[in-house]
Amino acid sequence: MSMVKRLFDLCLSSLFLTLLSPLFLIVAMAIRLDSRGPVFFRQDRVGLNGRRFRIYKFRTMVENAAQIGPHITPSNDPRITRAGSFLRKWYLDELPQLINVLKGEMSIVGPRPETPEYVTLYTPEQRKVLAAKPGMAGPATIAYRNEEALLADCPDPEEFYINQMMHDRLRLDLEYVENQSLLYDLRLLVHMCLAAVMK
Repeated sequence: MSMVKRLFDLCLSSLFLTLLSPLFLIVAMAIRLDSRGPVFFRQDRVGLNGRRFRIYKFRTMVENAAQIGPHITPSNDPRITRAGSFLRKWYLDELPQLINVLKGEMSIVGPRPETPEYVTLYTPEQRKVLAAKPGMAGPATIAYRNEEALLADCPDPEEFYINQMMHDRLRLDLEYVENQSLLYDLRLLVHMCLAAVMK
């Protein structure tokens, strides 16, 4: 399974990076024209077997966002730029993670990688999620595709995320780890693509 999945990831990430290169250029120009700062946002995440890696995304927030707010982002977060709001709505900010997939740090489908400070809150049972390579799409990603809107309705978004949402996301991702297969990956990928188109 691991060799087949790696080949699947290599083929898809290479194909999409090639086909989407014109879109990458357009998005990069929009980000630079809209606000100061780099085109890409990079952040430490915890991957397979607890190894840290730097995740790539298109920057959707102001340049110093990490210094003036939490890692979670409600949809009404004032740190989100105008271009960033559009990118987040259509999941375009996630596309640079194809670079992480190509490098072997992530998979197309798998549990979503979390930041180190939240991983320290995992129970021993929840840490089993680290036995699978993290992915761009997965059951928790699909179930919580409106995550930012849910957080926006909370008086304390971070408290709600830590005490409720994170645990439910982990429950879904642990189910994936226990039942993963290439067929399951394909079903989740199709489901994710349909959800993005119908948004």
